[in-house]
Amino acid sequence: MTADKLKQYISLFGGWLGAVLLFLKSIGITLAHFNDNSINAFVGVLEASVPFILVAYGVYKNSYLLSKQAREQEKHLQEKGLK
Repeated sequence: MTADKLKQYISLFGGWLGAVLLFLKSIGITLAHFNDNSINAFVGVLEASVPFILVAYGVYKNSYLLSKQAREQEKHLQEKGLK
């Protein structure tokens, strides 16, 4: 999944939340914390946090510090001159 596709999915979710908001308003239900500004803020948080999570996962997978098996693999790579 590319970053562009991910943004499209997040925007689609934000649009769905907007549609739910309009539906609730049309039947007379108003929620003080569920408005256009809160939806836009939520979409902004998702757009910032999803790439952060993906990068953090990449760093975790490429780190040789977090598990005993990874440290042993790093030692093995150093012995073979591959690192």
